[in-house]
Amino acid sequence: MHKAFAMKYLDPKNDLIFKKVFGQHPDILRSFLNSMLPLPEGREIVELEYLSPEMIPETFLEKFTSVDVRCKDNFGRQFLVEMQMNWTTAFKQRVLFNASKAYVTQSHKGSEFRSLKPVYALNLINENYLPQSPDYYHHYAVVHLQDSNERLHGLEFVFIELEKFKAQNITEKKLQVLWLRFLTEINEKTGHIAPELLEHPEIQKALESVMEASMSKEEMMLYEKNWDRISSEKTLLSAAREDGWKEGIAMGIPQGEVRGVYKSAIAMLRKQFSIEQIANILPLSQSKIAELKKLLDQYGDSAEDHLG
Repeated sequence: MHKAFAMKYLDPKNDLIFKKVFGQHPDILRSFLNSMLPLPEGREIVELEYLSPEMIPETFLEKFTSVDVRCKDNFGRQFLVEMQMNWTTAFKQRVLFNASKAYVTQSHKGSEFRSLKPVYALNLINENYLPQSPDYYHHYAVVHLQDSNERLHGLEFVFIELEKFKAQNITEKKLQVLWLRFLTEINEKTGHIAPELLEHPEIQKALESVMEASMSKEEMMLYEKNWDRISSEKTLLSAAREDGWKEGIAMGIPQGEVRGVYKSAIAMLRKQFSIEQIANILPLSQSKIAELKKLLDQYGDSAEDHLG
């Protein structure tokens, strides 16, 4: 008698797997987005077309960024999807930048502004970024401060805290909950798939996509490499926060505390953060960080004493 072969699953939050599941299967992505986004009734996504995830700058002075998955639907609406394993508040600025870029680049010479289509940014966060809130689902829109029914249409943002969702142990069978369970329950240790996940064809197809047996050797190497990168990044961020932000200088730094920001950047340089990584985390230009690096190279341990 042969032993039953146990299926082994891979974690869909891993960058490689996330892009494989949601970036290669429009039917899966359509189901996922319809369940996650606050789309108006009767305006659900019917058809999807993948777009390049690279948010190409128009001039060499602008930042080049990319998203995990980018697409548009039959109404012309664009959707940007990102999975963020390590949270920094600078991520919010990057989300705003990418969504704004997607919105304004629709405009062509001679076209009318009213032809611009909405952009939705869906961001899945593997940490609790709003610890003061019991909610895991956060919907942002451009609204009138006194009358939230009055809004400027064009940009909407959704942030979902996966760890907070998981901690609440929600057992509803609505599709949004089931997709979030797919993201938070499936990993290398999964030995049993809940029957309710298998009831939906798109989730079942997504489960088949995350089986280790469906991966090539090269993909498995990239999968492990991604975990190494995420682990290293988490360690560096933790060390930088401890070393550089002890004085209470955190993200969202008040104007006038520039010296504290410089100290944070120097601490991160000591921890081997790249100039580009620091620019994505702290409100500093790459040229300014390069200046601080020269200061660190010149003065070493006493670099902070020579800040202007």
